[in-house]
Formats: sequence, structure tokens, C-alpha cells
Amino acid sequence: MVLLELKNLVKAFGGLKAVNDVSFQVEKGEIFGLIGPNGSGKTTIFNCINNFFPITAGDVLFKGKSIGGLQTHKVCHLGIGRTFQVVKPLARLSVMDNVTASAFCRVNSIKEAKAEAERILNFTNLTGEAKKPAKSLPIAGRKRLEIARALATKPDLLLLDETAAGLNPSELDEAIGLIKKIRDSGITILIVEHIMKVIMTISDRIHAINFGQTIAEGTPRQVANNQAVIEAYLGEEYAHS
Repeated sequence: MVLLELKNLVKAFGGLKAVNDVSFQVEKGEIFGLIGPNGSGKTTIFNCINNFFPITAGDVLFKGKSIGGLQTHKVCHLGIGRTFQVVKPLARLSVMDNVTASAFCRVNSIKEAKAEAERILNFTNLTGEAKKPAKSLPIAGRKRLEIARALATKPDLLLLDETAAGLNPSELDEAIGLIKKIRDSGITILIVEHIMKVIMTISDRIHAINFGQTIAEGTPRQVANNQAVIEAYLGEEYAHS
């Protein structure tokens, strides 16, 4: 079943097309990777899906229905959650309160919101940090909190934007484990990531873009061995490793 579909998506800023005629489908239950060099349009695609940026042309479909013109909060209510490259938690609030605030997307009482927050903190292994101010967490903890906040909105599709950036090798392994755990819980994932260990390990399929245009799509092995991807992004040494 196709959960998300981009149809000939275009996003222009003045005369510059940051995303130019990109189309792909994300199947329910998969981890779908989106890769490309810096400035290739990956985060812009996320912002078009959530309607942070209104699309210039084309369409975005979720569960078979167009969401291209919906307000951002309505896209979230439909079941699309996301994280951001630059994590900005409610710094002076506790970890628990950050997740509780997000849970109000789906519930109407503080009791229900706190119960959902406790469940999410346990799921993301943040229970021990619950009472700490969000600003006190190290980068790995803030990244995990960003994911927890998104999960509290109860998404069917989760957009992860470079959640592994800045992590050390052991933290990377933990991040990979959490992403797989999220997928195993029934949530479909669309992930943007520069760290090849992450994207190649977890993705079922990968879509590669450069200068806002599609250059390849396929399994991790197919994309890694694609000459256009090698030249644009991965480097020769990766193709022969």
C-alpha cells in the first residue's frame, strides 16, 4: 500500500527551483531513505510535505488524498510527524513536559498527555532523563527527545531529518536500533541522512537527488553502485568498498 506519494513536485524560490519534478512513493511499513549532497533539496521536500513551504507545482498525496494545500497542523493531525535538523526543544521545560506538550496533538486532558509521554519516554529510553531540563541533555539526548516529541503526535508516517548528525559510533548504533524499533512498531519512516552507515543499514529503498532532481532510486546496493550517485555524493572510494 502506498502511504505517501510525491507527484512531479516542484518548489521554486524566485527563479531557483530547489526541487524540480521529483516523484516517488513510500510504501506503508518501509524505511525509505532520501539522500543527496548539501543543498540538493532534501529538507525542502520535507517542508513541502508538511506545507511549511507551499508547493509551486505537482502534488503530495497521503493515503491517496492530496495534502498539498493543507495547513501544517492539519498535516500533522492526519498522521505525519517530523523531526528537524536543528533541534529546538522547549529548553527550560523538562524532558517530560516537552513530550507531554506534543501529546496534546492527540489527547485533551493532562492525565492522558502525561500517560502518553511516559509511554514514549520509555520507548525512546529517556525515562531516566524525564525530570531534567531539555537544555541540559547532550546532543544524543536532544536528538532522541526530538524523535520522542514527534512520536507523541502518533504519526503513521515519521519524517526524520538527519537525526544521526553529531553522534559518536556507539550513539549511532543506538540511533539505528531506535529507528528500526519505530518501524517495527508499525510506523513508516522517510529519512534524510548523510551518514552512510545509517542510511545504508536501515533503508529498504533509497531515492537520490542532486540539484533538486532525481538521479537514482532502488535498494541501498543499487543506489550505492549507481554512477550518478557516486559522482554526486558518495565518492569513488565508497563504490569500491
